[in-house]
Amino acid sequence: VCIVTGDNRQAALDVARKVGVEEDNLFAEVLPGDKAAVVRKVKDACDVVAFVGDGINDAPALAAADVGIALGSGTSVAIDSADAVLTKSDLTDVVTLLSLGSSTLFRIKLNFIWAFGYNVLALPVAAGLTFPLTGQLPPILGGVAMIFSSLLVLTSSLLLRYFTPPKIEPLKVPFSATGGRQYNTF
Repeated sequence: VCIVTGDNRQAALDVARKVGVEEDNLFAEVLPGDKAAVVRKVKDACDVVAFVGDGINDAPALAAADVGIALGSGTSVAIDSADAVLTKSDLTDVVTLLSLGSSTLFRIKLNFIWAFGYNVLALPVAAGLTFPLTGQLPPILGGVAMIFSSLLVLTSSLLLRYFTPPKIEPLKVPFSATGGRQYNTF
């Protein structure tokens, strides 16, 4: 986790210490146009970079990151530049977003494996390869089998409705410690 801010170094350092960000991962007094350069620098050292921002000066960095996340209370330029928008301005929702994304990707892979396996087993039957053993199967059975496959994938996808976000204890940072400023983290 890094902090990239245009605010002065001392204020940013105070916040970084309170939230547990190492000083090496603090980029303070960064001009708006240079935030994207910082993102590219971090991308050289990391596989995937997510950037969270809310202002017009964050838009280039949001676009440069692999995953740009805008806060819903941010400017329309930041929201338009982002890949995802958090409706609340709560940074703990970033963890929820990433967890939901992982759960969704897992469900997509599971559905693909199920549908592929089901079709590998059902295609020989549909092609008539089992005809000598089973005789002619009624066409309605093929239709029911296809409906069953689709319903299983649909039901599996609907299980995402029961996603529960991870429990996160919010970090208590006194508002006065930030000098009344909002800080962007990625």
